[in-house]
Amino acid sequence: MKLLLFDIDGTILLTDGAGTRAANRAFEKIHGLRDAMKGIDAAGKTDPLILREMYGNGLSRDYTDDEAEELYREYILFLEEEVENCRIEIMPGIPYLLESLSSRTDVMLGIATGNIEHGARIKLRKSGLDAHFGFGGFGSDSDSREALIRVAIERAKIRLRDSGDFEKVYVIGDTPHDIVHGRAAGAVTVAVATGRYSLTELLEHRPDYLFEHLADYENVIRIFD
Repeated sequence: MKLLLFDIDGTILLTDGAGTRAANRAFEKIHGLRDAMKGIDAAGKTDPLILREMYGNGLSRDYTDDEAEELYREYILFLEEEVENCRIEIMPGIPYLLESLSSRTDVMLGIATGNIEHGARIKLRKSGLDAHFGFGGFGSDSDSREALIRVAIERAKIRLRDSGDFEKVYVIGDTPHDIVHGRAAGAVTVAVATGRYSLTELLEHRPDYLFEHLADYENVIRIFD
């Protein structure tokens, strides 16, 4: 059995800035400061790390647990609205790739994303792809991408029950963070240049596999054979 863990933003789909707008609206509602996401590069980061930068830039301090809970609550409300009204772009080849992989008995699909789980589910439901992913590791599990990948692996092992361990674990993502932290978690890394990073930039981090996009899904799927 092989375990495939997919990132969401830039790998599976794009939400036309819905997450940034929702975070800005939530921060402004709570703290009265506009454009809290300005200057923050969110690509590949976990939501807790992004939140830490928002508080550092806007208020020159870290957040408290109570503040994080309140901000995430408001963020989810705004994200529901933003995602409902935005244009979801599903990355090339993703629907066919997921359909093909989901039909196999030797593969298990999961998520490894910096999004908190509720936010991840909002995006996946809107795209119609949520049914492919019954579990994962999320930003709500840890601010460390390596740690949340390990959480996803442990959750997958629970689903395996007494069927043994995974032959291989793959992490599929569009940023250097996916490559570096996937490798640190012991996974085979599959990078795809459908996010903000180019093929050249991703290649510098030495992924095990590198694709411009996943549209040629029949060739992509061969690496999981």
